[in-house]
Amino acid sequence: MVVNTGNVEGAAGGAWAVAERYREFSWREARGRSEAHEELSARIGQDQEFCELLSGSLPAGEKQQPALLLAAVRHLDGPHADLGPRGAAAYTRWREWTVRHWDEVRAVVMRRTPQADEPARCAALLPLLAGLPQPLALLEAGSSAGLGLYPDRYRYRYAHTPYADEAEKAEEGPGRADGAGPRAEIEAGAPGSPAVFGCRTDWAADELAGPLPTIVWRAGIAPDPLDPVAEPDDLRWLQACVRPGDEERAARLSAAVEAVRAAPRPRIVRGDPLGELPALAAEAPPEATLVIFHSAALGGLPPARREEFARLVRSLLDARPGGGHWISHEPQSVLPWLTPPAHRSPHPDPQDTRLTLALDGRPVALTGPYGQSLHRLPGAAPAPGS
Repeated sequence: MVVNTGNVEGAAGGAWAVAERYREFSWREARGRSEAHEELSARIGQDQEFCELLSGSLPAGEKQQPALLLAAVRHLDGPHADLGPRGAAAYTRWREWTVRHWDEVRAVVMRRTPQADEPARCAALLPLLAGLPQPLALLEAGSSAGLGLYPDRYRYRYAHTPYADEAEKAEEGPGRADGAGPRAEIEAGAPGSPAVFGCRTDWAADELAGPLPTIVWRAGIAPDPLDPVAEPDDLRWLQACVRPGDEERAARLSAAVEAVRAAPRPRIVRGDPLGELPALAAEAPPEATLVIFHSAALGGLPPARREEFARLVRSLLDARPGGGHWISHEPQSVLPWLTPPAHRSPHPDPQDTRLTLALDGRPVALTGPYGQSLHRLPGAAPAPGS
């Protein structure tokens, strides 16, 4: 077992910081979204000895992220890998297994980063992409496995539902992402695709069922690029990063991989979006409309870096002959300078996980975090080209 044995006072301080991080994760990130992760991270936050192990053998910073350790144990098929430990006895088994296999767990933690590819978000992006001048060159900032670069390879079932704010919030659980329910459905996307994504929406049929976008170039930027098509272990890691009990999301990932298996692989560059974006954008074919987009990818950047990113995107598109478009798909708190939806509270509910979909800095719709809903904001214009 690899443990950094520093001075006792320093180790105690590091362990306290790790414990506080797990308690914060339990309260702010896992609560209401994953009961298993909420309980497990809370128990870790009260386990001084285990937190000393984490602080003494993992570098401070991103390698001490709770999500990374929890995914690493699941990736190695640790106990309760599917649902997470529940109760004191189950936590004891989880802890004993993790300590006994610590060298393996640590190796995964040091090699990997948390990944959150969600191809079903393409259900919310598709109407905007289809309405832009074709053909398109797609560049995703904050990609991981590139599955979001294939909106034309998936099938969609849109169920028409009116917008109802409180009802929509109640339905945004992860289990709502597939299957559109008994309402009238609009079929769109690639016929016969093994990946089928359901989405509740109030958008008109002509905004949803038109021709698929013509995509001639695909590229992305990721801190730790994955290739789940060629590397089965990369797919296992993506699935290990899914919250315990969310089998539907894990199934969506597998189906999306099958849907893109025969397609040419996109160009995914390793690095920071701000550093790599100019050079990669310059590679886009000049005859195509460049679309720079990102989905739930900027939350880890400090606010000043997010503003810098927005300025960079605008400058790159303004300088490109023929221009281009920027599609942002983030929680409202991530890009607060965008005009907030008029109906939303000035004190948003931290448990509201919906994303704000915006085109060129103008909010268009609210969406479910997994693309399971798409509802136009009051006063927003129809999708381009409809």
